[in-house]
Amino acid sequence: MNNPVIIVGAGLSGLRAASLLTEQGIKCRVLEARDRIGGRILSSSVPDSPDLGRFDLGPTWFWPQYESHIANLVKELNLETFEQYKDGEILIERFQIKPPERCVLKENSDEKWVRLTGGVQSLIEALAETFPSEIVELETRVKKIQLNEAGDITVEAELSDGKRKKFPADAVILALPPRLVGQHIEFSPSLPPNLITDIVQKPTWMAGQAKVVAVYDRPFWRELGLSGYVLSAVGPLEEIYDASPIKGSGALFGFFGMPPEARKKMGQDKVLKLVGDQLVKLFGSEAKNSKAIFYKDWSSDSETTVEEDYSPLKNYQSYGQPPVEGVWEKKIIFAGTETNSQCSGHLEGALQSAEQAVFKVTNLNSKS
Repeated sequence: MNNPVIIVGAGLSGLRAASLLTEQGIKCRVLEARDRIGGRILSSSVPDSPDLGRFDLGPTWFWPQYESHIANLVKELNLETFEQYKDGEILIERFQIKPPERCVLKENSDEKWVRLTGGVQSLIEALAETFPSEIVELETRVKKIQLNEAGDITVEAELSDGKRKKFPADAVILALPPRLVGQHIEFSPSLPPNLITDIVQKPTWMAGQAKVVAVYDRPFWRELGLSGYVLSAVGPLEEIYDASPIKGSGALFGFFGMPPEARKKMGQDKVLKLVGDQLVKLFGSEAKNSKAIFYKDWSSDSETTVEEDYSPLKNYQSYGQPPVEGVWEKKIIFAGTETNSQCSGHLEGALQSAEQAVFKVTNLNSKS
């Protein structure tokens, strides 16, 4: 290979692909539209109190007993993990006007929900240490991918100042949600119609979701014999979990039952007011004393979501590798959690897809 492999997207798949290619001595560059690495992985800390910990606004867990790729990578990178806190009773909120019911959840004791100390961002940071930092170019938005008759690829990107930059490539790994590829990247010659149909039908994982984290000086609900786990039929949060770090502060995070359009119409302030009221109803007046509230609505993140993602996620069977045929075969390779049929939506799926993409590239490399 004379030119580098261009990786579009600096999320978990893109960075894992860059790490593996670098390890094998294959030149690569990662082009990322955002001003940060990580993609849908996002861990935030309280600006004036970083000691309270980092809190995940994207994916949170992995399951080592089923997910060997992430379990092995976490071990290889020497990252610290701990198990999700589950001791105590759960709360079930069935009615707006009645208090929640407390009950004991009979758990499968073998199933470990594992979290990373320092949030999932620590995995991103550790991966980024495995290759030279200059490989990644931030605020570089890929707009066009061209293939000439001789089989040469040119990737054209728009920089933050509006200027365009061209990158020659021997192959392109598209490590971003397939719908973003279909909506935002122009291909010349055009992609085959069946490939376009396939990528448009792959819902973007988390795209319709919003996540909120309330941070406290300690996990006070544990003193009440509660696990922090809540199932609610009334909302606005329909699932709540203990998001506390391994030691120190306390935190609760929740997923919304409210659809994206309703959140947008209501506005962030009203949404967070409803969240605050719900937490007080569930956990008592101490829930008012939050140190910080983090809110991330992925549906309004244009680097994640397209309009088709606003409808509820139903089309699970569409996940898996898109069918790349014709002139683009062996030139573009899809990666990302949506392109993995076994573990789509999980960190494991993102890693497996990166490994499959790199395997394809190395096959091309050995034949060239």
